Formats: sequence, structure tokens, C-alpha cells
Amino acid sequence: MAEAKSVAFHTLGCKLNFSETSSLSRILEQEGFEKRSFDDPADVYVINTCSVTDNADKECRQIVRRIQRRAPESTVVITGCYAQLKPEQIAAIPGVDLVLGAAEKFNIARHLRDFTKGDSSKICSCDITEVKGFNSSFSVSDRTRSFLKVQDGCDYSCSFCTIPMARGKSRSDSIENVVKQAWKLSEQGVKEIVLTGVNLGDFGKTNNSDKHSTNFFELCRELDKVEGIERFRISSIEPNLLSPEIIELVSDSNRFMPHFHIPLQSGSNKILGLMRRRYRRELYAEKVAMIKTMMPHCAIGVDVIVGFPAEDEASFKETFDFLHSLDISYLHVFTYSERDNTSALDIKPVVPVHVRNERNKVLRNLSFMKSQHFASQHRGETRKVLFETQTKNGMLEGYTDNYIRVSIPYRDDYANSIVPWHLREV
Repeated sequence: MAEAKSVAFHTLGCKLNFSETSSLSRILEQEGFEKRSFDDPADVYVINTCSVTDNADKECRQIVRRIQRRAPESTVVITGCYAQLKPEQIAAIPGVDLVLGAAEKFNIARHLRDFTKGDSSKICSCDITEVKGFNSSFSVSDRTRSFLKVQDGCDYSCSFCTIPMARGKSRSDSIENVVKQAWKLSEQGVKEIVLTGVNLGDFGKTNNSDKHSTNFFELCRELDKVEGIERFRISSIEPNLLSPEIIELVSDSNRFMPHFHIPLQSGSNKILGLMRRRYRRELYAEKVAMIKTMMPHCAIGVDVIVGFPAEDEASFKETFDFLHSLDISYLHVFTYSERDNTSALDIKPVVPVHVRNERNKVLRNLSFMKSQHFASQHRGETRKVLFETQTKNGMLEGYTDNYIRVSIPYRDDYANSIVPWHLREV
């Protein structure tokens, strides 16, 4: 394996996975590997998997087949949540050489040094209860924005979710180290940091302790003092963990953007109970109202799952009507899919797949109308836009502070810059 000098990465899933892939890339680059595009021939290919999608196995197989056609002598490494949950299943995929579970992914350099191509597939994993350490990660694909991981794992037990089984118990970085990382990113020219984690609002369990030594509000308060970063965003936060203090801090801050993404999952209290969510719709509505009272211009995104077991027409109508009534900006709609070893498998009746898909379309249409309405409310205003460094078909894209996307013909002087922009067309 000592001869291998090039590596390519492919990431499936969430912002957290992207931050960890970037860290894995830096680890191997420090070992002398040359990073290449995933579509180019490389000595090593690393696939960072996700367990949220219901076709993780199919995706893995397709990607590995592509690699085998392009570079049959390469070494293929699979890591991420799916690698922790189904290591034997992944190791059985023809062409897979190394499977690294949650405790071993950041030891990738050592595993590559010890591996010899031609050996049988090697699984390096452990029981998830043994995973207790926190590995700091951040992404820097361009200088504009970085996803900074500050928390990992989850102590919740939602009946549909495998994440606690894939990532272990909730644990966090220290405030001191997060602030250091933010300063380092500012020195690299990063303009915006997106704070990421599995259960971000549960930040504060450090040094393998089950108790909070600090909290997410205190982290945000310290980051708000980092003058080198012009923008912070909170990637996603549970409604029961979104405290009035956090909302007030964002309202008063010049660095934390007026933008929250708050998972709901269902607008039916009956379904929320079956999901084992830690709140009811009334609390969710209170948080949205509080945000909009303090920041009428604030963007609010919502996660929602359709087709959960026992979601009858009345329950789905409750969800639709509730979402329709809320002053929100957009939806991320997920179609429920069965997961091994989750208690949701025991809930009946099961919603037919074609009904799940129909409900997904209904809520995606609602999301489109919500996003159009939110954008139209700000037409004619001048808001600050952070433009990206990369172009898309000759166009430069960026987002306002409150997450309205703006697309303009490419201008070199606008790339990676914050520009006051008059929102004529949104």
C-alpha cells in the first residue's frame, strides 16, 4: 500500500458527512496522498456512506462497480454510518477492500498502510457503545463556506432512526477548540461557518461525560465574538432544544444569520408520539411564533416525514394543515422507509409505498409555494448576499442573510464576497 499516492472521495448524506470527508482528505494528504476527482483514476477510493437513505446498499454497489470499471486495481474503502450498521453486508460487495466503522474512520491512514491489495475484505469496526471520543472536522471545498462539526452522536431514541446505532452517544467538542477552529477558518478566507452535528442543540457533553458541562447557547455566545468570521448558521436544531436565549442571541447578532432549520417530522401529535419525538406540535408553533415576533424576516426550514406507520388520511391532513398555517419558508420532505432494528417496524398499519410517494409530492408542492411566498415578501429590499466562488453554467450564486438564493451572471469581483443586493427578481 506504500506505493499508493492518489486518493478520491465520494460523500453520501448530510453536512456532517461532508465535514468528516474533508477531514479524512486532509489526513491522507498529510500522509503524502494526492487528492483527485472521484471521476479520475486513483489508487484509493473512499466512500463515506449514509444510513438515512433506504437504498444505501444499492448506491454502494453502483459506485463500487463504477470504480471497478475505471480502476480495477484500486483499493476501495467504505466508511460512514452504513459501514457501522452493516459491515458484513458491505464487505460482501465485490470490489470492497476495507470497511471502517465509526471508531476507525479517522485511523484510515494506518489501515491503508497495513492493507495489501488482494487480501480478502477487511472489516475494522466495534460495538457502537465503545465509540466515545470526539473527532473535530470541518469542510473547506472553497473559501466561501465551511461546515464545522461541533457535536456527534445522539441520546434520543426516535422510533424510525438508526443514527444512535451508527454514531453512538451524544458527545461534543469543547467551546475553546471550536472557537480555535473558527479562527483558523477565518485565516483561510472562509466567510461563513455552518455549525453541524447529529443533535446540535444537545451540545455540551465533553470528556466522555453523560452530563452537560456547557450548552449550545454558550457556544454561540462565544462564537459571536469571533470577528474573523462574518457569518454563522445553525444547520439544524430540535424544537425542544431551541431555547429563547438562542433565538434572542440570533436576533441581536450581526454574525448569526436569521435562519433556523427545525425538524418537525409530523404535524400530528398522535404520530409524533409514535415517533417518540420529545415535543408536540403546540411547542413547535410556539417556537416559530417566537422567532417571527423577534425576526419577521427570518427564514425557517422544516424537516417532515410522510408515510410513517399509522399515518392515516386524517393524520396527514393534520400535518398538511399545520404546515400550511405556519409562517415557514421551505420544507425538506422525506418519505418514510423501513430501517432494521427500529421499533417503528412494529407499528401498524403500514402505509402503502404509492401513498407515501403521493403525500411526498403534496408537501413538496406546499414547500414550493411557501418558498415563493417568503421570497416575494422581500422583493424590493436590499439584503447582503454572500456569493460563492464556483460558477454554475456561467452564473454566480449566493444566499442572502435570510437564505434567499440569488443568481447573477458571473463577476470575478463578487466571488467569495458579501455584496448588498437589491432583490428585484428572486
